[in-house]
Amino acid sequence: MALPSSTTGFLAMSDTTRPKVRPRDAASIVLIRGSAGKPEVLMGRRRKRASFLPNIYVFPGGRVDRLDRAVPSGISLPAGLGKRLTKRTTQAHAVSLAIAALRETFEETGYLLVDPSKAAHLETAPQSPFWQALRQAGGAPDLTRLDYIARALTPTLSHKRFNTRFFMADANAAHGELLAGGELEDLHWLPFDEARRLPIVDVTEFVLNQAKRRWSTGRRAPDTAPIPFLHYVGTTQRIDHE
Repeated sequence: MALPSSTTGFLAMSDTTRPKVRPRDAASIVLIRGSAGKPEVLMGRRRKRASFLPNIYVFPGGRVDRLDRAVPSGISLPAGLGKRLTKRTTQAHAVSLAIAALRETFEETGYLLVDPSKAAHLETAPQSPFWQALRQAGGAPDLTRLDYIARALTPTLSHKRFNTRFFMADANAAHGELLAGGELEDLHWLPFDEARRLPIVDVTEFVLNQAKRRWSTGRRAPDTAPIPFLHYVGTTQRIDHE
């Protein structure tokens, strides 16, 4: 199916003179708070000089880095999340995607999702700011809080391309305080309807719709539920399921 138009589309930002770029793996979390009837989502604006989507509002997230793969063996995905994430990748890479989402969210918002029951596994974790913050909070990253809701692939004509997995999480379970003056500007909570009126790209609108639908039910999707996948065929936006 084709995706409806949004405030700003990736295709409008693409450069037809550039060679095709290989996409990088990335992950993002839609943090939501409030009731099923009145949810709020956390979003921020990328800086004016950002090389990718300048001045556009996004969810916290970013690409997978080397340390996201250095995860202690005792930290693993819950069965349902693992089953959905490994449809297109390995178990080890699925874990690194979830860790990248949590790390980027911490770096851009100040929030952590912490599992105190697995604090002992932190002994072999990297000595990075993310893992150090978890040590101070007294727990390992809580992967059980993540609900995998969508995947999106940047168009082939974009100068930067990302194969992004989008997760959703209840911010009421988060530790920490909202950052001020971080990587994302104007980082704040706002109702879903207001979020749609921000300068956003079509992928963000698509994920907002998925998150609001999921949040309104008050429950996770079944392990066998297909994951919506937004991608592009030529100049046409499409949503398939995998």
